[in-house]
Amino acid sequence: MSNKSKRFPPEFRDRAACMVLEEEKNHPSRWSAVMIIAPKLDIHPDTLSKWTRLHERANAPAVSDLPDREKIRQLERENRELRPANEILRKASAYFAEGELDRIFRP
Repeated sequence: MSNKSKRFPPEFRDRAACMVLEEEKNHPSRWSAVMIIAPKLDIHPDTLSKWTRLHERANAPAVSDLPDREKIRQLERENRELRPANEILRKASAYFAEGELDRIFRP
């Protein structure tokens, strides 16, 4: 048995991973889809499974976008400024509501 490794082009790897993701819908698990496709492409199942994980990770949507981060910072700053104002308004509302109740029940 030779220890010579095969090199596959990135396009082949991506297409093989896409085939697994498509076939996964028809099987109870990803591994069963890998086991069906790997022999057809003459690839070791572990290799194909790794390519699939890498393909998913590479094509996943970006978690943090810079404009979104700036929006979040701006909204957090605004929240910090509005909390004390809300507390003042809450206390004022309670004060005036108490005065109104006193006035209604006094004869």
